[in-house]
Amino acid sequence: MSRKFSASWILPLDRPPLKNGIVTVDSDGTILEVTDTGGNLKEQERLEYHGGLLVPGFVNAHCHLELSWMKNRIPEKTGLVAFIGELNKIRKTGSEKECLQAAQMADARMFHDGISLVGDISNSSITAGIKKNSQISWYNFVEVFGFHPSRASRAIEMARVIWEEYNHRGLKASIVPHAPYSVSPQLFSLLNHQDITTGSIISMHNQESVDEDLLFRSGDGSLPDHYKENLGLDISHWKPTGFSSLRSVLPWLPSDRNLLLVHNTYMGEEDLKHLRESRDPDKTFLVLCPGANQYIEDSLPPVKLFREYGMNICLGTDSLASNNQLSMIKEMFILQESFPELHLTELLTWACLSGARALGMEHQFGTITPGKKPGLVLIKGADLAEMRLTGRSLAKRLV
Repeated sequence: MSRKFSASWILPLDRPPLKNGIVTVDSDGTILEVTDTGGNLKEQERLEYHGGLLVPGFVNAHCHLELSWMKNRIPEKTGLVAFIGELNKIRKTGSEKECLQAAQMADARMFHDGISLVGDISNSSITAGIKKNSQISWYNFVEVFGFHPSRASRAIEMARVIWEEYNHRGLKASIVPHAPYSVSPQLFSLLNHQDITTGSIISMHNQESVDEDLLFRSGDGSLPDHYKENLGLDISHWKPTGFSSLRSVLPWLPSDRNLLLVHNTYMGEEDLKHLRESRDPDKTFLVLCPGANQYIEDSLPPVKLFREYGMNICLGTDSLASNNQLSMIKEMFILQESFPELHLTELLTWACLSGARALGMEHQFGTITPGKKPGLVLIKGADLAEMRLTGRSLAKRLV
């Protein structure tokens, strides 16, 4: 049986907002009809009315579900290199039971809070069962690490085992580089020859700290000491490129696939220009995780610059190891308060449609459009007169 929903405002994101509009949904969640009432809503049988904003389900374009058990384990605002050091120390101290319980709770909470699709970083297949049975749709990015050339072949072999587990369960996945500073040219080359990644989506952490660019430009910064002291690596092979980290590795990233660059906290105008010249803008997405950026580096990316260059922007929550919550409402609120010029419709486009496009799932998610199954989410506690989120705003799933 179909259901009808109305709200103070409906924000379909593929058309202008509708005051007191109506969304008709099939029993399986498929959008059947979106009705513009002209603001004059009349009483109807089986019509559910809600005060607030009715929006499509959110797309969390960057998450680490398997790190959910690490909540409150790593101090805030220590910088990326120190954060990585702490993460590596405690990564293997948690039990499988602890990891699975925390991941299960995080999955359920994200669904309740309106998230319908997640791009998730996977360093193992431990959460594959949870994702298979989840009410959320998942795209899994199996990361490879290997700064030293000798690790390249082994890194690919390990990633293939994880990818095959996701593939066996019928879950979307691709093998991707972790970050410029953790993947050698040899490993990038092997990645590009993987038949299983042909036509797939690429995600890569990008310019999350000043140290990343310093490593590539001059060999300075904290990363060399991290490799030697924390990881015990011989880095005598490393030669700085003289360019930024992104410009140094961009030739290794196939231009015919969707590319999600994550964080971009210290991305400058020079790199934006080069990115637009080197890749199809429609296949290039900047994923912002403001909560995690504040947690780790106590900084935010240059959002105004990204908008000036017309970049496709998506939003993510990162992990509970680097954030206090996995709420897309909170991520949007941080950006709204830091960049007051951002309109709610633009933020919602980043949180819904852009993420769906980045993950190649815009046919199902991202907008309230007949034929799609995006989920329906009610935002309560917003300033309806100004169309802005407030500190009281929260999301509640309706469908």
